Amino acid sequence: MTDNIVFQYFVKGGWIMWLILPVSLATITVVIERIVWWIVESRKRDNPKLDQVYGLIEEGNVVDASTIARQSHDARLRVIYHGLNHYHASLEGALQVAAGIEIERAGRFLVVLDTIVTLAPLLGLLGTVTGLMRAFFRLGDAELSEQAITGGIAEALIATACGLSIAVIALIALNYFSARVAKFTFELQNAGTNTEVLLRTAAAAQEALLREPTASAINNNGKDSHANRFPAAA
Repeated sequence: MTDNIVFQYFVKGGWIMWLILPVSLATITVVIERIVWWIVESRKRDNPKLDQVYGLIEEGNVVDASTIARQSHDARLRVIYHGLNHYHASLEGALQVAAGIEIERAGRFLVVLDTIVTLAPLLGLLGTVTGLMRAFFRLGDAELSEQAITGGIAEALIATACGLSIAVIALIALNYFSARVAKFTFELQNAGTNTEVLLRTAAAAQEALLREPTASAINNNGKDSHANRFPAAA
């Protein structure tokens, strides 16, 4: 019963419905694909392993931190892994490249929704114009005038309603997924910044440890020379 009603409305909407149909299918496909992608991505989050990697980096154990990050499917740890593999050459550049790849995956197909938000109402408006044109063209025939007017108005309203409905759904989905991408971007940037800070902290601590024996040796030499300069009385 429902299928028959949908088919009837589709036929009454005129030829423009054949253009609106692929747009609606594209909207549904992209929305479902993005929802599934974000669900899968959220299940890959591994906060305990992320904290473990941060701890190893802070200790200066880059090798173990890179090994653990490589074994994770968390996007933040993937970014950290690429950064640790190139921290001797260009840590910041490696982090930016890896984060850009992840952000591109997160924002995939959003341009399609952005296009549909603008395209769907225009197709509905085009259907409105063609429906009214068809109604006015047949007004000269007295026998078909009433049928032409009602049919043309129905075609115009159905096309407009379908176009606006698709645009509303696409706009809501676009705003939601854009917000998720923005939050995802912030998390990746935060992971990269933490990695840089921890690596600098570990390098500074290691440098301080290397300086301590030198300072102790200088102090001991100073004491020995002072003792030689002023020998103790017999």
